Amino acid sequence: MLLALDIGNTQTVVGLYEAERAEDCRAEDGLIEHWRLSTVHERTPDEMAVLLRSLLDSVDVHMEGDLTGVAVCSGVPQIRESVRLMVQRYFEFDPVVIEPGTRSGIPILYDNPREVGADRIANAVAAHQLYGGPAVIVDFGTTNNFDVISEAGEFLGGAIGPGIEVSLDAMVGRAAALGPVALTEPRSVIGKTTMESIQSGVIYGFVSQIDGMVARFSAALDGDAIVIATGGLAHLIAPLSETIQHVEPYLTLHGLCLVHRRNQ
Repeated sequence: MLLALDIGNTQTVVGLYEAERAEDCRAEDGLIEHWRLSTVHERTPDEMAVLLRSLLDSVDVHMEGDLTGVAVCSGVPQIRESVRLMVQRYFEFDPVVIEPGTRSGIPILYDNPREVGADRIANAVAAHQLYGGPAVIVDFGTTNNFDVISEAGEFLGGAIGPGIEVSLDAMVGRAAALGPVALTEPRSVIGKTTMESIQSGVIYGFVSQIDGMVARFSAALDGDAIVIATGGLAHLIAPLSETIQHVEPYLTLHGLCLVHRRNQ
């Protein structure tokens, strides 16, 4: 079995793949379990091992006996190295870590390919495998990442903006009269309370940003692009968007699975 770890600044998503069934690493094929956790930057390699063992025990999987591989992507160097040390200590194989030099199978046409985040590479690999191209990936996380893939499967670049929760926290934190706001769709785009007005501005504002950016990317690509949404808040924005066509909550995990297979 393969354990895939997508470690972000705020949250960590863990996926368990049954390698024999993961023909293309899609959820309905090989992803047999997944967990979403808070990212703790100070967690030691031994603490990570205890946590992962507990998760695997909950689905009757033995960490040392049943796992045959670990794939990791993270933009947090401290945690990435802790995971590497954890795997080296508790297993008889090395992890596949998406970083410069790792074979991803996708050309990166960035001015400096080393600047591209590991999660963006994993998303690009999975998106092209599952949907082809040209494609635009919208990843809702601490930042909102827009990644553009050519028809030939090249990573062309994209855009990065502040994430929905980061923007909301900043606004509430700087305005003394505003309190906590639930991220749910309001009754109307015309808010009738302060909370509904904020919800309208945040949710419909980001929907308009997504659709506007996709239109610009499509124009730059001289045609239509397949649009895939992923990340923790994709389920909230996608139904309201006019351009998002597919929602893949575990796109990054699928990419990790594919990169792991390509490095065996």
